[in-house]
Amino acid sequence: MRGEHAGYACGAALGFLGDLIAADPRRGHPVAAFGRAAGAVERRLWRDHRGYGAAHTVLCAGGAAAAAALLQRAVRGADPASPSASPSPLRGGVRVALTAATVWAVLGGTSLGREARAVGGALTAGDLDVARERLPHLCGRDPQALDGPQMARAVVESVAENTSDAVVGALVWGALGGVPGLVAFRAVNTLDAMVGHKSPRYRRFGWAAARLDDLAGWPGSRLTAALTVLAGPDRRGALRAWRADGGAHPSPNAGPVEASFAGALGVRLGGTLAYGGRVEHRPVLNGAAPPVAADDIERAVRLSRRVSVLALATTVTARLVAGAALRARRPGSRRMRRSR
Repeated sequence: MRGEHAGYACGAALGFLGDLIAADPRRGHPVAAFGRAAGAVERRLWRDHRGYGAAHTVLCAGGAAAAAALLQRAVRGADPASPSASPSPLRGGVRVALTAATVWAVLGGTSLGREARAVGGALTAGDLDVARERLPHLCGRDPQALDGPQMARAVVESVAENTSDAVVGALVWGALGGVPGLVAFRAVNTLDAMVGHKSPRYRRFGWAAARLDDLAGWPGSRLTAALTVLAGPDRRGALRAWRADGGAHPSPNAGPVEASFAGALGVRLGGTLAYGGRVEHRPVLNGAAPPVAADDIERAVRLSRRVSVLALATTVTARLVAGAALRARRPGSRRMRRSR
């Protein structure tokens, strides 16, 4: 296993850089291909039943994770822990390249910032029609039912939530599970976006995907909230809003993230929204602050970028430390020999 953790760290950094430079392609994205495949499976399996929905989730997310595990095993080759295995720089380079490509594919931080700024620019220019046209690229709310401040609020909330879903959560699971962890997290998150709605069609069928996404997103959302406290312009406000309002949100993962962003930026989030053909009255987050304005979108994007960079540093460091600890405990290591 020597070098594997360092290889992951190098690959993760390269993939993160690739997202900064290239972002998501307009066509041919691997996540979009997974979505089409999951949609095809759904058309065959759909029943108004939780069991069929669970089968759909296992087939799609489990299949993607298994394929990633097989690919990782193939590029790993011989077991490096075996005495007969000799290190191969070429194989190590392939592992780094695979990790980099996977991290690039599952991250969406740059595209998130690009779309948020597009809506923010339209709102600043007073062009509500363009803002309404671009808003569905960020969230599923009905843009025709929103005015300028409401659209600005929707953008900031989407930036906060997707910082966790599109960046930090993926990096957490990559540090824990390598390439399969990255792919599994993105597959689960994509399935939740596709079928995890409380609509008549998906209330039962999408239940498994939604619950699994809640579980998978838990560590990333807490790390996102903690890093927001560290990186935000108002640390005390971020921590205070997280503690006071994070648990009031109907989503166990969006709540801490949106509340910490609200406190860090000094704005008020939450409230009434139109989503998926229904009206929801969500709790107000950081209620004593003023409402969101168009120029707060740029501030939210910059905060998201700082949190993302800190998340990369945190998860890569944790992976390296864990790898060093495992090597130290392996029989035959210097520390083990000294203790004898």
